[in-house]
Amino acid sequence: QLQASGGGLVQAGGSLRLSCAASGFTLDDYVIAWFRQAPGKEREGVSCINNDDEVRFYDDSVKGRFTISRDNAKNTVYLQMDRLTPEDTATYYCALMYSLVCPLPNYLGMDYWGKGTQVTVSS
Repeated sequence: QLQASGGGLVQAGGSLRLSCAASGFTLDDYVIAWFRQAPGKEREGVSCINNDDEVRFYDDSVKGRFTISRDNAKNTVYLQMDRLTPEDTATYYCALMYSLVCPLPNYLGMDYWGKGTQVTVSS
């Protein structure tokens, strides 16, 4: 089970830290990705971190503002989001894939999905 949390309402320029807590998994064995879906838009991959915790990927729209990290001891993944803009408003989801590397560029084959957490950025 995956449980995302940390969403909320923030003003443009502000920050939020999303968490994704995993139970029933050993995160060491998985790559982890964050996705988002805005109203009326398709779901898009935001960031992904490889199994080895050494390689991280970011969509161009968030590069330099978002940071993905993982704490395998706590079985938790984080997405630090800084300098938020209204365009970041969406429901954010975390997902796992039993793999060594992120399934880029299309994020196909994610095995487990968590329920989303809403992020709203006001202008």
